[in-house]
Amino acid sequence: MSAWVLPDHIADVLPSEARHIEELRRSLLDTARGYGYELVMPPLLEHLESLLTGTGEALDLQTFKLVDQLSGRTLGLRADSTPQVARIDAHLLNRQGVARLCYCGPVVHTRTDRPFASREPLQFGAEIYGHAGQEADLEAIELARACLHSAGVKSLQLDMADVRVIDAVLAPVVLNAGEEARIHAALNAKDVAALEVLARSLPERVRHDLCALPRLFGGVEVLDEAQRILQPSEGLHAALQGLRWLASHANGLQVSIDLADLRGYAYYTGMRFALFAHEAGSGAGQSLELARGGRYDEVGAVFGRNRPAVGFSLDLKELVAAVAPRPLKAAIRAPWGMDVGLREAIAKLRSEGHTVVCVLPGHEHEVDEFHCDRELVAPARQGGQWTVKPIETETSK
Repeated sequence: MSAWVLPDHIADVLPSEARHIEELRRSLLDTARGYGYELVMPPLLEHLESLLTGTGEALDLQTFKLVDQLSGRTLGLRADSTPQVARIDAHLLNRQGVARLCYCGPVVHTRTDRPFASREPLQFGAEIYGHAGQEADLEAIELARACLHSAGVKSLQLDMADVRVIDAVLAPVVLNAGEEARIHAALNAKDVAALEVLARSLPERVRHDLCALPRLFGGVEVLDEAQRILQPSEGLHAALQGLRWLASHANGLQVSIDLADLRGYAYYTGMRFALFAHEAGSGAGQSLELARGGRYDEVGAVFGRNRPAVGFSLDLKELVAAVAPRPLKAAIRAPWGMDVGLREAIAKLRSEGHTVVCVLPGHEHEVDEFHCDRELVAPARQGGQWTVKPIETETSK
């Protein structure tokens, strides 16, 4: 095997895509700053136990591990930035009020969770700590939508669920971890036959509600149906009313509800959401998940500050593949030379924010990221000034 062949699902980012990613990164960070979010930059690796706090077995399997040659302790390459941001909120900032934090950096996964995905996503995220109310849930959704709009995605679908629904359904019974995991897997797969087998020893009411959950998906009317057919409880009422309130304020978004969706169950403690966009050129019904988030109040518990927390994240590499390419940056072509007037003219143009590409002696420049629509022209007479003129093309003649 060639030494320069990269590992599976790891790839270089070449100029055109890299420029687009960087422009999106700046746009998303500016959007988050407009909502009052402060930027943090956690390290790429740290002690393993800190990285895996409150995140369950799934993130453990996704985390690359290595031994620190200085301390002998096990380190991990982060597979998700949220535990690190929770640590920052708990131990470095230690604020009593609300903290709004955002971040953008690479994460590394031991394996992909779907075909063609990268094992090195560039994760952008924003999180609110310290507010348990639905106002923070709605702000997370609104900011995620604003970020995607800034990237050029206009038509979005909001998909919501709440882990408290399944918690309420299973509250009357005590299950071991294996039984609970199998029920969750069957619910996520909407496998009613498997649910009936798994629930046959449970009380009739619990069995009925479990088998009803897989068909409780669709529009907001699903919430009315759930309230009608599921066993009433305080937890169920809070979850359904929360989803109803969020849906009523999701202006401009097509809303769907799936009460059997348990993705990230071990992570989330309440509302969970995802934003989808239809893939360019795809048929109806085919969509691409661009951002996901929700409430995860337990994430900071191990740090001694079990603060309310809600937020979202997205992969900039996936996002850039889902939006239209941005136009090339206009540039000025200039000759190479040591003439004082030429060098001063080039320096002045660059200081004013222009891109100036110098043609090196004997080589025509080759660039994919810039459109040279102007050129720096030598003065017509001795003592004259270098001037910028449009480059004539066949269409402009």
